Amino acid sequence: MNAGGESSVTARFAGRPGTRLLATVALVGAVLYVLVDVVLQLLPPHYSVISEAESNLAVGPYGWIMNLNFLARGVVTLCAVAALSSFGPRSLLRQAGLVLMLFAGVCSAALAFLPTDIPPADAPGLAPTTAPGAAHLIVAAAGFVAALVAFALLTRWLRGSELAGAYPAAAWLTGVAAVGLVSLGITAAIAPGLLGLAERVCLAGVLGWVIAVSIAVVKAVRHR
Repeated sequence: MNAGGESSVTARFAGRPGTRLLATVALVGAVLYVLVDVVLQLLPPHYSVISEAESNLAVGPYGWIMNLNFLARGVVTLCAVAALSSFGPRSLLRQAGLVLMLFAGVCSAALAFLPTDIPPADAPGLAPTTAPGAAHLIVAAAGFVAALVAFALLTRWLRGSELAGAYPAAAWLTGVAAVGLVSLGITAAIAPGLLGLAERVCLAGVLGWVIAVSIAVVKAVRHR
């Protein structure tokens, strides 16, 4: 970036010293979310990564940790949205993307208060049997769809923004999330034994997007 471009970025960040902190919190939080998932997966009762939904980790002796993780994902999303709102150009595309991203974060946090139903091992695709279980499923699905649409809009916006360098990674990770979400729908309908794998592919795209874009924000503010 030339000197004039650097001055422009500096001016736009005037009065917004918290942008880098917000992006750092989002970055660290997303990484910790993944690490907590991995650790919980290694603890009893050892749910299957391939066949069982991530939400099943919220059931059992360590379920409270997964519920805190759901809340943390909501905070991570809020921080990422706040950090991105510091960048231009301000447009309907950006605003719609940020609103949907924020909604996805709220959905994630809400999962902590909606206990999931775990189907029996011999019928992994069994529908929820309780009202909270059904609500959990609906909120989780709404959150994934909102996140994917948000990322599609924001990735397009990134291409013409001060964070254009993040565009290739964001586009690729949006594709990963899309593949995961489509696979999640297919496996839920015809191959429930692979539901856990499909969901984790979607999560990899979602969390990877947040991590990649947060890194770009931190770098942009550092070089102002």
